Amino acid sequence: MKNTVVVGTQWGDEGKGRITDMLAKSADVVVRFSGGNNAGHTVIVGSERFELHLIPSGILYPEKKNIIGNGVVINPEALVKEMVELEKRGVSTDNLFISESAQVIMPYHLLLDQLEEERKGANKIGTTKKGIGPAYTDKVARRGIRMADLLDEEIFRQKLKMNLEFTNLLITRVYGGDPMDAEEIIKTYRPYIEKLRNHVTNTSIIIDECNKAGKSVFFEGAQGTLLDIDYGTYPYVTSSNPTAGGVCTGAGIGPVYIHEVIGVAKAYVTRVGAGPFPTELNNELGDILRERGHEYGVTTGRPRRCGWFDGPILRHAIRVNGLTQIALTKLDILSGFETIKVCTAYKYGDKIITDFPMDQNIIADVEPIYEELPGWEEDISDVREYDQLPENAKKYVEFIENLGGVKVTIIGLGPERDQAIIR
Repeated sequence: MKNTVVVGTQWGDEGKGRITDMLAKSADVVVRFSGGNNAGHTVIVGSERFELHLIPSGILYPEKKNIIGNGVVINPEALVKEMVELEKRGVSTDNLFISESAQVIMPYHLLLDQLEEERKGANKIGTTKKGIGPAYTDKVARRGIRMADLLDEEIFRQKLKMNLEFTNLLITRVYGGDPMDAEEIIKTYRPYIEKLRNHVTNTSIIIDECNKAGKSVFFEGAQGTLLDIDYGTYPYVTSSNPTAGGVCTGAGIGPVYIHEVIGVAKAYVTRVGAGPFPTELNNELGDILRERGHEYGVTTGRPRRCGWFDGPILRHAIRVNGLTQIALTKLDILSGFETIKVCTAYKYGDKIITDFPMDQNIIADVEPIYEELPGWEEDISDVREYDQLPENAKKYVEFIENLGGVKVTIIGLGPERDQAIIR
């Protein structure tokens, strides 16, 4: 048995879903442990493209158990829609299990998310307006509604009315919005609850039983290290812990059951939304990366900001996640560049910084220090053996390995399941 965590090392969108899909065939269970439907994974199987937001990528393997852990915040409408779309395409959701302790996103969370972003104006975070932050706020304030609460309508009604006593004051008196009605929300959520009812259970027990039986579990991260509420570019972050540490609290297991942590790193860097981005390319090169890499958000369709690979970010991700391996994705997108830059450190005033600073006042003002590497012209999307890569492509991979001292064990060379080199 070997339990593996897959996490993003940058600002998300590194290709975690594709990597999990590749490796899920060797796992018995795939677990999503944090975030909500503000993130998305694109998985391509043959000619079919699947965009998953809440359901783990392992759902595409009918024999695998798939778990949405307690660390996830769940929009029932979005989850049911995702399930129905999969079922229409012949993908069974019978093996989907939802933690009874997972928090529920309510309609007022979406409204509060939108109203707060509007209030901030030019200082907005750039959220997806999916209600994620307000849902986690209610969780921490101990007024959240859990999946288990939905299964008994009277308990749901009681908790919802109590919440609305506070939330409607916030909506009307702070933001000037219209109050929400409990009975309307219950009426809207009733069909979703019935669809989800038989999937809700104590998922921590399922994972524990698998561990005791010697089965393997994959923990699928959403978003990335720099969006972590504690270790990201705060305040331009998400509201949960998508780093490896979030697995224990978000899935209900002890750290001794984690054996490998694979950090997924794109061969260049992208991010969506506001916030500092030291290696960002606000020029033609950035546009070329965006178009070649189809860098548009799975959830929102927003164009991603693009830049060169960032070594301090990688070292930061290695440290806070305890990475044991790196999966380097989209190396094929860099084909055709005469030279490729890699940031090895930052200059801040008269200081040289080699690690990613947590002080956002510093990171906003750093200047990247680059090393230029020779590029390659060849199309590498059909390469399946490391030795068959162009020499300069291998030098690029090895340069990234040397930046953090962690081996690159997977190299993604395209969106298909088999477009990869396993070392």
